[in-house]
Parts: sequence; C-alpha cells; structure tokens
Amino acid sequence: MALNHPSFGSIAPDRVIVFDTTLRDGEQSPGFSMNLEEKIRMAEALADLGVDVMEAGFPIASTGDFDSVHSIAEKFGKDGPVVCGLARSADGDILRAAEAIRPAARKRIHTFISTSDLHMRVKLRMSPEEVLAAVVRSVSLARQYTDDVEWSAEDGSRTDMDFLCRCVEAAIKAGATTINIPDTVGYALPEDMHRIFRTVRERVPGSDTVIFSTHNHDDLGLAVANTLAAVQAGARQVECTINGIGERAGNASLEEIAMAVRTRGPAIARTTGIQTPNILRTSRLLATITGFDVQPNKAIVGRNAFAHESGIHQDGVLKDASTYEIMTPESVGWTTNSLVLGKHSGRAAFRDKLKALGYEIGDNALNDAFRRFKDLADRKKVVYDEDVVALVDDEVVRQNDRIKLVALTVTSGLHTRPMATCTLEVDGEAREGMAVGDGAVDACFNAIRSAWPHEVALKLYAVQSVTGGTDAQARVTVRFEEGGKLVDGQGADTDTVVASARAYVHALNKLLVKRERTAPAAMTAA
Repeated sequence: MALNHPSFGSIAPDRVIVFDTTLRDGEQSPGFSMNLEEKIRMAEALADLGVDVMEAGFPIASTGDFDSVHSIAEKFGKDGPVVCGLARSADGDILRAAEAIRPAARKRIHTFISTSDLHMRVKLRMSPEEVLAAVVRSVSLARQYTDDVEWSAEDGSRTDMDFLCRCVEAAIKAGATTINIPDTVGYALPEDMHRIFRTVRERVPGSDTVIFSTHNHDDLGLAVANTLAAVQAGARQVECTINGIGERAGNASLEEIAMAVRTRGPAIARTTGIQTPNILRTSRLLATITGFDVQPNKAIVGRNAFAHESGIHQDGVLKDASTYEIMTPESVGWTTNSLVLGKHSGRAAFRDKLKALGYEIGDNALNDAFRRFKDLADRKKVVYDEDVVALVDDEVVRQNDRIKLVALTVTSGLHTRPMATCTLEVDGEAREGMAVGDGAVDACFNAIRSAWPHEVALKLYAVQSVTGGTDAQARVTVRFEEGGKLVDGQGADTDTVVASARAYVHALNKLLVKRERTAPAAMTAA
C-alpha cells in the first residue's frame, strides 16, 4: 500500500527508504572520528550514493557534532536527502537537534528512549509509565519543529511486546511519522525481527499511517539478515552504515542490503534509490577518512569480493562469469582494467582517470595530487588504480589537517643506531624534531614526538601493500590510545617509513578531533 509521508510524499508500495547513520552511529565506532570538513565530504558522497535520509549527528553531544549537523543541513536543497539529528527524550536534546537541522530543506528529528525492562530499571531508573509519558512528551515537542519525526524504542528487540505496542501507539498518536524498532545489542534472530514487526503492525492502531524502520547491530553477525527479515515483515525503512561501521561489532551494512535487494529482487520484492555503481568509491572514501580499511573478504567492497583463486572457479568464470559471480563487479563500482597511467601521462589523462574513479576535486587539490602522482610514477614502473586512489585520498582528505608532515629524513642500517629528523607544520607553525630509535620506524615516531610532544600508547602498527611488486606503495595503519580513546590513522607511500610517518600524523589529527568532543552521559542510542 502506498504511504504519504511529509518528507517523501507518496511512497510506492515496494520502495524501501535508506536511512544512513554513518555520520552518527558509525562515527561512534572505537577509533573512528571525523572533523567537520571530512563529515561534509562524506555527506556529499552519501548524497551522490542516493541515501534518502542522512543522520548527520547527535547535536547535544558536543559543539563539534552540532556544527556538523548544522553545516550539513545548510548544504542540501529539496532534491537532497532528509537531514536528521538524533535526540534523547530530554527537552534540551530535542531543542538542540531542532536548531541544528533548522536550515535543512527537508529535516527530521529522531528521538529515542529505552523500553526494555532491563534498560528502564538499570539505565533509566524509570517506571514504564514514566517512559510512556516521556515518549508522548518528546514526540510532541519534536513535532513543533518539524513534520518529520522518528521515534525509536531503544533495545526494542528485548522489550515486552505488550509494552512495546503501548509505546508505539503513544508515539503515533503524538505525531511520529516513522517508528523504529531497533535490535540495539544485536541479540535478535531473523525470525524474532519478523515476528516483532508483524505483531506490532497488526496490533497497534494507526500502524498503516506510519513508516516502520529497522536498525540492527551485528554482534552475532546477523544485522543484514535481521534487516531483510524486518523488511519482509513490513518495515519500509532500513537503517545502516557504509562498510557496516558502528558501535561494538557495527551496524547493518548499506552496501550488503542494497545489493541483496537488487540481486534477489523477486524474493525480496523491494527497491531502493541507491546508485550502486557509487558504492565502492563511497566505501573507499570512508576507509580513508577514518583510517580503517575493510577486511579483504568483506562482501561487496572487500578486495577479494570478486577474486577467484580456485582453478575450478577460474575456469567457470572464464567461460561465463555468472557461474560464480551473482553480481557484476561493475555494478558496485569495481573496474575490470586497473592498469592505467605512467610517468609520461599528462594532467588531462590524470584528471580523466580521477573522474573515472569518482573524484571531482578543485584545481589546487588536483595540482597537489598530480605532483605526487608524477613523483610516484618516477618510482614505480606501473601505476594502478589502487595507487591513484591511495595517493589522492592521502592528499585530498588530509588537506585540512591541523598537523602536517613537511619533511622527514631517516638514517638506518646494519650496526648503525637509527636516527630521524622531521619537520611538522602545526596550525601553520613549523616545528622540528630529532630522535633515535630501535629501528627506522621507531626513530621516525620518536622524532614526531620530539617535534610535537604528546603521550599516547601505540596499540597497532600494520603494513600492507597497495598493489604487488617490490615497488608497491605501502599502506600503514596505526592505532593510538589516549585516556581510553582509540584512533586509527593511515598513510601510503612507496617508502614504508614515510608511509608510517603519514599514518602517525593522520592518527594525531584524529586524536585532536577526539579531544574536542565531549559526550553527554548515557549517550547510547538505538
């Protein structure tokens, strides 16, 4: 049955609304953080991907979160996505969210409160009747600032069914236009989610006038399965993130949901507005911004997703790709020919390649990226798409960093104590450092600490090659811990020590973002 919605008008019976929460729930992942410029760039990519609703942040959480939501709200017109701000049931949260989304052409307030016996007793210390009153009050207040209000029952999958139905009915009567029943802790099985949505929709008056939404966490690896089960039980909105990032084990993965709907169309009988050829570049952008790569065997966007090593598989694919590929690599943005440029390639060819890879960058950024490309081409026999992606992301994403690596010299060898000198630019001021270490990388890191003193615990140092060959670029990942906060950084270069320094400085910039954010108590959300 078609539904009328204040933000979308008439919604076709088979249309599923994609609600992306990469910028909110996703950014709460341990080690993940984004500054304002990075969030805006990610928001633009999500809009190009075709998401319907973009949860831009939790405005009450910090000044940075408020500014991010407000800036994103200013960015999109009526043809863009709905911009959503999250709020607890407290009046202050809702007023702050309302102010943050105020400039948006299409805007939503998403308010939530826990409804399970465990959460009400232990976390909220509220009675069921008090929670029910909070539902009505919060939704009613939110409706004063926008016609598009979503209400969520945090820990909904573990909530008593009778009480859940009472809360949903109260939210609908108070003016909620979307009802979200999340599996907040990733506990449910697909049959649980199907039963919950079917039961609520059958029992609650007015259910046919609102959109039901599903938000699933991946603690048992069932987030996507639970999402699809809810859709088949009548949910019309799916809440998800790029690469499945999110708290603990993460959220349902947008790319997996979108491709499941597209690939199994007759079985699921639903459609989305996702522009699937943009999936891979959106995934890669997020990985670069957060400094956290997806695992090689990740569905859809992992580098092995369309790789075939078994002789039997290779033989079948050569005869007909559909023997072992249920979707084409091109359908999600992979290219079949990644051998592209060399040292004789010019600026026009480089710009064309960037466009083919999904990059639209300004002249200044293009000049910087082209300079690094020519330098890379002088050191490598062949430059692959993966090399171009690594260097451009490293250049473009880092251009607004407060700390920049300007120069680095390292001496190392057999029977020689490694020594490093470096120059950093910190908020426009040059700082120099010198140090020795147990190895070239250790000396490099010590020199950076000498130039800009800080104390962090290095929890992870990992190196992988971007492509094959001894001249391949190294991609280095580092993880810091400071005061319980985790941040990841990445860097790429044909010199592993330089890549390590880039990764270290990237992590430092992430740490500065973390330091600026102060979260309110009990900030857990659906």
